[in-house]
Amino acid sequence: MTKSGMIFVLILLLMAILSPLTALASEERKMQDEVIYSIMVDRFNNGDTRNDHDANINDPLAYHGGDFKGITEKLAYIKEMGFTAIWLTPIFKNMDKGYHGYWIKDFYETNEYFGSMEEFKMLVEEAHKLDIKVILDFVVNHVGPNHEWLNDPTKKEWFHENKSISNWNDQQEVETGWLYDLPDLDQDNPEVSKYLLDAAKWWIQETDIDGYRLDTVKHVPKEFWTEFSTEVKSVKESFFLIGEVWHDNPNIIVSYQDTGIDGFMDFSQNGTLRTAFEKSNQSLGWLFSNNERNNKLFERPELLGQFIDNHDMQRFTNLALLKNQEPIERLKLGLTYMYSAPGIPIIYYGTEIALDGGTDPDNRRMMNFEADDELKEYIKKLGAIRQEQLPLTRGDMELLVDDAGWTVYKRTYTDETILIAINNTSEAQNVMLKEIESGKELQELLAGGLVMPDEDGYTIHLESGQSEIYKLVDQQNDNRLTAGILLASIILLLLIIFIWFNRSKRNKVK
Repeated sequence: MTKSGMIFVLILLLMAILSPLTALASEERKMQDEVIYSIMVDRFNNGDTRNDHDANINDPLAYHGGDFKGITEKLAYIKEMGFTAIWLTPIFKNMDKGYHGYWIKDFYETNEYFGSMEEFKMLVEEAHKLDIKVILDFVVNHVGPNHEWLNDPTKKEWFHENKSISNWNDQQEVETGWLYDLPDLDQDNPEVSKYLLDAAKWWIQETDIDGYRLDTVKHVPKEFWTEFSTEVKSVKESFFLIGEVWHDNPNIIVSYQDTGIDGFMDFSQNGTLRTAFEKSNQSLGWLFSNNERNNKLFERPELLGQFIDNHDMQRFTNLALLKNQEPIERLKLGLTYMYSAPGIPIIYYGTEIALDGGTDPDNRRMMNFEADDELKEYIKKLGAIRQEQLPLTRGDMELLVDDAGWTVYKRTYTDETILIAINNTSEAQNVMLKEIESGKELQELLAGGLVMPDEDGYTIHLESGQSEIYKLVDQQNDNRLTAGILLASIILLLLIIFIWFNRSKRNKVK
């Protein structure tokens, strides 16, 4: 065999060793594996002061300067924490003082405070290089206040009659009333429908974004959403749609699942999350009851967006502080649950620094990148664990212990088992687990230790306010063995190549 032939064979052998790992990672990724970082564009990072115009960081109702370049600069920061997708509040040209993006003026232009279309395309391109998906907030229910269309005779029939919603149980009123006095678009008008559908498809074609978070879904007829879903997915089949149906009743939310919208913000679970973790000694039982309910109601419960706060509600940190609780401890417990339970975790920017904030607009403070890294590092660990352990995104969930905040549950997928323990009590807790397979050991994925069994089972101990994720592994046999074999194989191949070249050189000298 020639020297080049030998090298080719060795390369093939190396690829054969590596390919099972890389192919698995590529083939297995599904939308339920994502972790979404929610960004209010104006309040995140100011990357270009030239587009600030009349921004005033001291006015909570004015622009603060966040923009596309600012997000692009922080993509590595986002990636480092383990986020695989970003959801941006609306980026379209807005009416005056529409810093939040929801007062749309033009569906085909970027907001001049955020940057140009070219800068947004660069943001998407750089995000994709880091394997980060980009999800845009898309609003079809209304436009901004005093929109010029209201005075355009050719668009007289584009809007519903100007009246507020008085009966929230009347779906016709909910769909036709002016929400917060914003001009309500009539999607039953073919011209309006075509305009919105064309704009939605245009952004996908122009920028290669990966999904839409659909605002105010319940205020728009289901027939429109069915057509919307079909049209956007005709442009990009993998395009992800997650809808905001703000309602405590899951039956209302589930009534939209036949429209083609893939997943929904789980508002019915949100209240339970906040109640369970805003102070200690609260049972987590309702979280598991809600999960069982979701499994029965939803065709794809794994695509429900799980969140503890967002841009429309009082920050969770503020809730904890008002109850004289330590917010970082409270957030660690809540995030542990969110990252290890079914659904897609959606984390509001600033959560990683326990950013404080009351109701709107106080909950939209400018991000501080100089804050302490303790919580950020914890989120980084959770993100890595969630991506590496398939039971956390694919597995069944079973509650093992529920005792006034002392909670242990397991996720199982094929032959893999993950245990999660959360001590949401004011005292240290112990539990003996006898239901777990014997002859194994529990590998602590957060702290890095091991729990060895005795004749009675596995004893788990956690201090107050702590949590842990355990992987059930064979004794003295875990992923280190696979890694060792892989490393030894690579070293051996490199050694063979080195010896081959040395022999070739000596033969030439002779």
